[in-house]
Amino acid sequence: MSIPKTQTACVFTKHNGPIEVRKNHPVVQQKDLKPGEALVKIAFTGVCHTDLHAHKGDWPAAPKLPLVGGHEGAGHIVAIGDSTTTYLKVGDAVGVKWLADSCLDCEVCREGQEATCGLATNHGYSVDGSFQQYCVGFTRHLTPIPDGLDLRQAAPVLCAGVTVWKAIKQSNTKPGDFILIAGAGGGLGHLAVQYAAAMSLRVIAVDTGADKKALCASYGAEIFIDFKAPGSMIDKVKAVSGGLGPHAAIMAASSGAAYNEALEYLRPHGTLVAVGLPPDTYIKANVFWTVFKALRIVGSYVGNRQDAIEALDFAARGKVHAQISIEPLANLESVYHRMENGGIGGRIVLEC
Repeated sequence: MSIPKTQTACVFTKHNGPIEVRKNHPVVQQKDLKPGEALVKIAFTGVCHTDLHAHKGDWPAAPKLPLVGGHEGAGHIVAIGDSTTTYLKVGDAVGVKWLADSCLDCEVCREGQEATCGLATNHGYSVDGSFQQYCVGFTRHLTPIPDGLDLRQAAPVLCAGVTVWKAIKQSNTKPGDFILIAGAGGGLGHLAVQYAAAMSLRVIAVDTGADKKALCASYGAEIFIDFKAPGSMIDKVKAVSGGLGPHAAIMAASSGAAYNEALEYLRPHGTLVAVGLPPDTYIKANVFWTVFKALRIVGSYVGNRQDAIEALDFAARGKVHAQISIEPLANLESVYHRMENGGIGGRIVLEC
């Protein structure tokens, strides 16, 4: 398979600096791939809030510079490094995820929590990601994309879908339970609504605006609460969930305000699952009521290799369908501006 020497890639060299759309960015050639590496021709890539944080450099651990961001890449393998042992082959459809590689030998990796491996690397953060036409991935962490699943739909599942599916798995809920999704109309949230509905959970969607309300209803939300409407959020949430509050709340919003009242409206033995990563935000828990109500606070950080396969399976079976808008790769900087202003419903997918 012919591999070009150069490609189009979106690169930034300083935080909050301009994003350069380089037409002559080098492509790693097959002979230069290390054992365990594969070159993936990216067809489509989603844009995540994490990508925006990487560009802004506002997380405690700064990404490498210069950087090609992106970690929701869907495409096909065009080359594999010599001496690589893998079941994957050239031509396979695969996903490039946030977790680029891990050791697979430490305690957390052996327990299936490889995202928290001390040697983990991340696409679009510590290694270059999917905002380019050709991306180097690590075969043991590339995810096979099911036959028949449109790559445009697969792309947002590779991070947003995996992340919320894992969060729901950690929510300690069962069919028929109430689950609240904060930020339900956003890129993470609208997928969380669908995964939760597919698991027969009763979804309370929290967001704002008529468009978000209609979107959440179309994806299976039983109840919608507009957080900008007057009145006590705590009272409204309890009123629609049998007076006791939901059994779990998934914080998919990127605003710190969503966390403030969650522990007050959860029912006894309820679970707060922290997913969204607003900067400089703290969860303030009243110790007495946290103990007295037996509440659980869980941090959920993406998912493992099996979680990714499960998340894609929902999409392949038509149970989850991302609301996407397709734009050219060169629009990345514009997407970031709209994302900062809260002007995006669903997910933006860039065509490479």
